[in-house]
Amino acid sequence: MNITRENINELNATITVTIEKSDYEAEVKNILTDYRKKANMPGFRPGKVPAGLVKKMYGKAVLADEVNKLLGKSLSDYIVKEELEVLGDPMPNDEKQKTIDFDTDENFEFVFDIGIAPALDVKLDKRKKINYYNISVSEEMIDEQIGSYTKHFGTNEPADVSEEKDTLRGDFTQLDAEGNPLEEGITTEATVIAIDVVKDEAIQKEMIGKKAGDIIVFDPVKAYDNKHEVGHMLNVSHEEAENIEGNFSFTITEVLRFQEAEVNEEMFKKAFGEDTEIKTVEDFREKIKGQIEESLVHSSNYKFNVDCREYMLDKIKMDLPEEFLKRWLKYSNKELTDEQLENEFDPFLNDLRWQLIKGRIAKDNEVKVDEADMLDYAKKMAASQFAQYGMNNMPEEQLENYAGYILKEEKERANIVNAVQEEKVVDVIKEKVSVEEKEITHEEFTKMLEN
Repeated sequence: MNITRENINELNATITVTIEKSDYEAEVKNILTDYRKKANMPGFRPGKVPAGLVKKMYGKAVLADEVNKLLGKSLSDYIVKEELEVLGDPMPNDEKQKTIDFDTDENFEFVFDIGIAPALDVKLDKRKKINYYNISVSEEMIDEQIGSYTKHFGTNEPADVSEEKDTLRGDFTQLDAEGNPLEEGITTEATVIAIDVVKDEAIQKEMIGKKAGDIIVFDPVKAYDNKHEVGHMLNVSHEEAENIEGNFSFTITEVLRFQEAEVNEEMFKKAFGEDTEIKTVEDFREKIKGQIEESLVHSSNYKFNVDCREYMLDKIKMDLPEEFLKRWLKYSNKELTDEQLENEFDPFLNDLRWQLIKGRIAKDNEVKVDEADMLDYAKKMAASQFAQYGMNNMPEEQLENYAGYILKEEKERANIVNAVQEEKVVDVIKEKVSVEEKEITHEEFTKMLEN
């Protein structure tokens, strides 16, 4: 086995791997011997198939497999030993690579192109100032969040006469052309209709001012202008819904009006658990303010992360092996078109530059990501996901179990490692540059992100 490297420039090199007969011969022989012991062929007793026949049948495949194993391991070991920071993956050199023939060749030579990451010197100092925006919580934001709670815990209550925002519960009966119940037609019970969802204005107007016991006759397809939605409402298949036409009678059994929940101790318990210490509206508003502030910290950190990235990309200039990277992207993604490559290449380069800068800062400052870091991040993800469904204050054990489930997914785990490392790298940047905190309203912050 022989491995050599030819440096073309600081960013590109070729690696030549020569695998000789002595490198693979013994292992190939052992594998074929094992095949012979297990071979079961007509005309031969088990284990007595001639060695030449076994070699003729399996020798080429075994040789190719063993050579490829040796090639992959030797190339990987060499890159690690030489401490080469390669970009992408080694790729066959189209010009220098000779044709490989496993039928006749005994020695094999493989030539690869590699892209090499540039050497970086990342210096951070207090002369650079980066703004950190503290977003203030307005009374309007608190009111809006309270409105979300009152709607979430609201209920539908019976009403006497229907209004535009009400819901009707009733029974559908399909009618024939003369307006009589259609024999073997579609019927439903306790179907719910939200009046303000009906698209046809005339039908919607007819539903207003009605009470329990009233009957409305209308064409549901005309009412909703969507056969799929009608099929779902009438609980029939998609195929049946396509054939629905004509009028139905709808007998109202109940008029329901949505009532938002009252802001009181009962709602506080629903929102934050029976053991909540929130007893007054003032406590409730203060709790919500804290929740909003916590969520806005994520927005502030996001903006600061973006600004750190932009600052570092502007400060640290680097060349990359662009032609190699274009080849590698096309090679690793066969469906990537030239137009897509052209449009996406610059953003890809910036992402790669940021990854290299983060890696350099992490190495220089001994930034490590351990299991505890990943578990903590995954628990925050879990808590955030539960909160989206109104499930706050989840038990620690449940958060930890769900976090463990997240970390079992290889892709999620890799994303979390990257996210935690970025958080820690940004913390390093935050320590070593001058951070100027600025108060800003949510409206101002939103406009800033839009620009």
